[in-house]
Amino acid sequence: MRAKLLLFVCLCISNTLFAQKLNKMSWFNEPNSWEVKGEKLVMQVTPQSDYWRITHYGFTVDDGPFYYTTRGGEFEVSVKITGKYKTRFDQMGLMLRIDQKHWIKTGIEYVDGNYNFSTVVTDDHSSWSVVVLKEKPKSVWIKAKRRKDAIETYYSLDGKNYQMSNLAYLGNNIPVKVGMMAASPDGDGFTAIFEEFKVKHLPDVKRLEWLKNNQE
Repeated sequence: MRAKLLLFVCLCISNTLFAQKLNKMSWFNEPNSWEVKGEKLVMQVTPQSDYWRITHYGFTVDDGPFYYTTRGGEFEVSVKITGKYKTRFDQMGLMLRIDQKHWIKTGIEYVDGNYNFSTVVTDDHSSWSVVVLKEKPKSVWIKAKRRKDAIETYYSLDGKNYQMSNLAYLGNNIPVKVGMMAASPDGDGFTAIFEEFKVKHLPDVKRLEWLKNNQE
C-alpha cells in the first residue's frame, strides 16, 4: 500500500513538472483559443493559416500557431498528436525553426481524403514529402532528432514502433525553436490535441569524438 502511495505521489509530481514546462513555453502566432491541462495542449487552430515558402505556389505564409521552447545543441523531441481534421490541408505536428527561411514541420496532413505523414523542409524554398497512411489514425506519435547539421524525422501509429520518414538539412550550432505546430490553410480551423511533449538533450557528437580521441 505504501509503495502504491509513493508511486502515486511521484506521478503527481511528474505531471505537475510537465505542466509547468508546457506553461513556460512561448507562442508564435498565438491562437484565439487554447489551454494546457497537465501533459496536454489543446488548441483551436487559426483559420486560413499555414507555413510555406515560395516553391510551386509562388507565395510565402508564416502565420500558423506554434508553441515552442528554444534549444541549442543536439536533442530528441517527441509528441503524440490527435486532430479533428475537417478540411483539405488541415495539419498538425512538430516544428523546428531557426527563422522564416529555415525550418522543418512534420506531422499529419489531411489532403483530398487521405491522411499523410507529411514533412516540409524549408531552406529558403520549401520542399514537401508525404507518406500516405492506409487509414485514418486515431493518434500519431512523432519523433525528431537533431544531430550535427541534420534532422531525422520518425512516426509511429502505436507509440512503440517508429518508421523513419526523412533525413533533412538544418544548420548546426544555431539555437532552434522546437515545439508544436498546426495550421488550417483552406479551412475554418479544427481542434488539435498534443500530449506527451518531451525534449531530451543529446550529447554533442563532435565533442564525444574529440573526447574519445583525446583521452588522458
